[in-house]
Amino acid sequence: MKLKVTCQLDYQTLQNVPLIFLLRLRSGFNQTIISEEFIVEPAVPVKEYLDLYGNYCQRLLSPIGQFSIKTSALLETASSIEVDFNANFVLIQDLPDDILLYLLPSRYCESDKLLAKASEIIYYLSTGYEMVEAIRQWVRLNIQYAYNYSTPSTSAMDTLDSQIGVCRDLSHLAIALCRSINIPARFTVGYLHNLEQMDLHAWFEAYLGGKWYTFDATQELTTGGRAVLAYGRDAADVATTTYFGDLQLDSMFVGVEQIEA
Repeated sequence: MKLKVTCQLDYQTLQNVPLIFLLRLRSGFNQTIISEEFIVEPAVPVKEYLDLYGNYCQRLLSPIGQFSIKTSALLETASSIEVDFNANFVLIQDLPDDILLYLLPSRYCESDKLLAKASEIIYYLSTGYEMVEAIRQWVRLNIQYAYNYSTPSTSAMDTLDSQIGVCRDLSHLAIALCRSINIPARFTVGYLHNLEQMDLHAWFEAYLGGKWYTFDATQELTTGGRAVLAYGRDAADVATTTYFGDLQLDSMFVGVEQIEA
């Protein structure tokens, strides 16, 4: 399917603030970018680099006063996700070197504390895909989706205790549960077509049978129509905006539109 995604961030500041954005999509994440724009108004120089996870990062020094970041992209992406309930674990000794870090505990995913809970959820299942899907469904059914109850420092253990959070929190908990049973899992941020309350969205992926599979703990069924901005161990790696100074966000707009062929 063909999607047009847009994001506009309006800021104001009294000083030149160093900024890093992750707001450009790249081809190769099961998506093909047809065209895109990244505009700063008023214009300032933008430097781009690839981070450790292969994400496009935009680095700049903000103008003083009011300014806007405007991004848009036209892309082709899958209208449905790949599902394979026969996909199984990859033995740790057989995992590619660059996948191993997605087995480890990270800042928001304390997988070393969740083996007992994960075992309760998956004890009767046989394949890795079945286990990850059971974890996804358990998180969706047992963690209430609601705004204004979690903070940027909320971790998987915090979410398990409070049983409430947003897409970021549900994804962190699902990732930590997967890693606790030796299934590599990574945090994904991007756009989702037909998201009920349109915003940038977070979901997760699990490495099974030698490839990554998509799972979304906020949906009854994980759907397609996704545009990936970035991957990482957790939200600390894929913040769409990182700033080093006094900066105020005045408004934000996110849009996802299906374009007819």
